[in-house]
Amino acid sequence: MKKITVPYIQTMKDNGEKISALTAYEFLFATLLDQAGLDIILVGDSGSMVFNGNETTLPLTMDEAIYHCKAVRRGVSHALFVADMPFLSYQVNTDQAMLNAGRFFKEVQVDAVKLEGGEPVLETVHKIVQAGMPVMGHLGLTPQSIRQFGGYGVRAKNADAAEQLIKDAIGLEQAGAFAMVLEKIPAALAKEVSEKLTIPTIGIGAGAGCDGQILVTQDMLGLFEEFKPKFVRQYMDLAVDVKKALQQYSQDVKDGSFPNADESY
Repeated sequence: MKKITVPYIQTMKDNGEKISALTAYEFLFATLLDQAGLDIILVGDSGSMVFNGNETTLPLTMDEAIYHCKAVRRGVSHALFVADMPFLSYQVNTDQAMLNAGRFFKEVQVDAVKLEGGEPVLETVHKIVQAGMPVMGHLGLTPQSIRQFGGYGVRAKNADAAEQLIKDAIGLEQAGAFAMVLEKIPAALAKEVSEKLTIPTIGIGAGAGCDGQILVTQDMLGLFEEFKPKFVRQYMDLAVDVKKALQQYSQDVKDGSFPNADESY
């Protein structure tokens, strides 16, 4: 399979080809996603929740993010490999943001980094891009601001908020972002933004009008059972099957039926 690059992602939008993206946090799933032909693999800060068991994305540190990225890197040869910048890795000042973004490229060889926000991060995005590091933006529901929002509801529902989101999206494009995630906003607004921008949009809970879609892999496979957002299409109920297999294994051990003669030396 051809290696997906930042310019190729743009070509996909130009040609009207939808972009598929999922998350990974470790080698095994990264390998499976890459072999399945996903266009983008994101090491999301969502790993703080689905991998590390935290209630929000906020606790994830740079060192933890780098660790997950190194594991995923070994499994990815085809997809565009994007790393989420953790909370406070880019918000303090531009210099710190540059250094932290640089760690992902220097220590892990990612293809791009992703960060959240609009107007407040435009200068940061511009400088990171100017240094040769591609940046993906993220607007709408931005989980690193969850304490400010107070919940995971739909964003940009009123006219003023929608106008600001459009302004932020255009600003990110002008700052040099090569793509952006639109999370949990009205489908009509996401479609409008996607049509206004020349760069691709990747939706999550933002309707079918985006140029691509992303989900958390554990959500769409039915592995993460804590909650199920409306926007998740669950392709498997893997948690149920895995638990059945684990229970059967435990029972086989206890009743002595595992291992049998064929499974022994």
